Amino acid sequence: MIAGALSTIFMGITLGLLGAGGSILTVPILVFILGVVPSEATAYSLFIVGVTALMAATSYYKKKLIRFKIGFIFALPAFVGVYSVRLLVMPRLPQEIASFFGWVLTKDALILIVFAVIMILAAYAMIRPSKVAAGGDNKSLNLPLIALEGLLVGGVTGFVGAGGGFLIIPALVILAGLEMKEAVGTSLMIISIKSLFGFIGDVQGAMVIDWTLILSMSALSVLGAIVGGLLSSKINPAKLKPLFGYFVMIAGVSILVKEVVGSI
Repeated sequence: MIAGALSTIFMGITLGLLGAGGSILTVPILVFILGVVPSEATAYSLFIVGVTALMAATSYYKKKLIRFKIGFIFALPAFVGVYSVRLLVMPRLPQEIASFFGWVLTKDALILIVFAVIMILAAYAMIRPSKVAAGGDNKSLNLPLIALEGLLVGGVTGFVGAGGGFLIIPALVILAGLEMKEAVGTSLMIISIKSLFGFIGDVQGAMVIDWTLILSMSALSVLGAIVGGLLSSKINPAKLKPLFGYFVMIAGVSILVKEVVGSI
């Protein structure tokens, strides 16, 4: 339990320090340290990530770095995606998805395999030098693409329980013309609301929730996010981002190998 608590605080620190990426650790912490089954871990992650991102977004709101109009244009289809997946898709997935020459692909294995792929993609986005151009108010909004990416990100969030900040921030800069700090703040707002919407889908789907676990983890994660926010003024997050990316890459590859090779 101590390892889970320390890991959760670390997750919150990375989210508060980097503005994105920390939430990718929530499901592995729940599954591999605290022993929660993957289907429930994705639901718990949505709540923990949503609460943590909401608290982290408050500092950006105070600095007027959240663009609510653009955020809601992106977020509304994302809400539809995450809510639909949690309420309609996840409860209907069979426990055994497919079988290949004696290897059985289970629901929990599929969730972790997809999650591992998302971790690897997120790690790559953090490791590579940023090529996202600075945005600006004079850029016309590409509303169809913004809405489409919102729906896609919402569906991915609903399936794996991660916030998707590494997808949202580039979309807000490239498609909506936001400055980077505005994109981070707006991304946190989107992540918080769509994650909590997805969790509502789980509650309505009659999932049994361990409230003691998710509330205690949320509190620890928020504490970490506050610490991370304080450290961000003293530490250059850009220098830490690639290092954290390599950590996430190793974790993602390890999960992928364990679920694919270890089950053969």
